[in-house]
Amino acid sequence: MMTETLTISIQNYLKAIYDLTASGEAASTNALAARLGIAPASVTGMVQRLAAGRPSLVKYRKHQGVRLTPRGERAALEVIRHHRLLETYLVNALGYSWDEVHKEAEKLEHVISEDLEARMANALGNPARDPHGDPIPSADLTMPSTEDIPLSQLRPRQQAIVRRVRNEDLALLRHLRNLGIVPGTKLKALEQSPFDGNLRLSLKDSEITLGNAVTSQIFVELQR
Repeated sequence: MMTETLTISIQNYLKAIYDLTASGEAASTNALAARLGIAPASVTGMVQRLAAGRPSLVKYRKHQGVRLTPRGERAALEVIRHHRLLETYLVNALGYSWDEVHKEAEKLEHVISEDLEARMANALGNPARDPHGDPIPSADLTMPSTEDIPLSQLRPRQQAIVRRVRNEDLALLRHLRNLGIVPGTKLKALEQSPFDGNLRLSLKDSEITLGNAVTSQIFVELQR
C-alpha cells in the first residue's frame, strides 16, 4: 500500500495539490496554504522537502507553483480513492447522510488497508462515483474522465443532469437535499438574469431560482 510510508500531513498535501491542479495549472503556495489552513512559509518548507525527496513527490519552482510528480499523483489518487469509497460505504451501508460523511472519511482515509479498500469496493459493486457525485479513482489509480460543467454555465432551454456537488459546505449540502438537487436530478434552464447570473430552473414539478454562489458549486452533464 503506497500511503503506508507517507505521513498523514504529506498525504493531505498531496491530495490538496491534486485538487488545486485539476484544471491543469500549477498550485500556488498561497492557495495551498489557504486550502490546508497552514501558514504560507510552512507550506513552502514542506513542498521544498517533497520536491527534494528521493523519489520526489512534487515539482516546485519559486513563483511558479507546485505540481505532482507521477509518483505523487498516484499517492494522492490512492488517498482520494479511500476517501470516496469510505463516503459511499458510510451512506450506503451505515445510513449516513451525504452531509455527515466528509469528516468521518477524512479521519479514516489514511489508515484503511488495501484489503479493506478492496472489500468495500466489491461490497458496493465497484461504484464509479461517491454520494456527492465525485468520480472514484479506479483500483489501478486512474481518475475517470467526466463531461461535467458548472450549473452556472447552463443557458435557457438547455437540459442537464446533476452529476456532482462540491462537498465542503455542509449547510449547502443540506439545503440542496431539501430542494431535491442531488446527483441524478434532471434540470432545465428557463431563464437567466443578465445582471446577476441568477438561474431559474425547472425540476420535477417545481421551479426554483439559484444564484451564482450556489450554481457554481453544482456540476451537471448537458443532455443533447
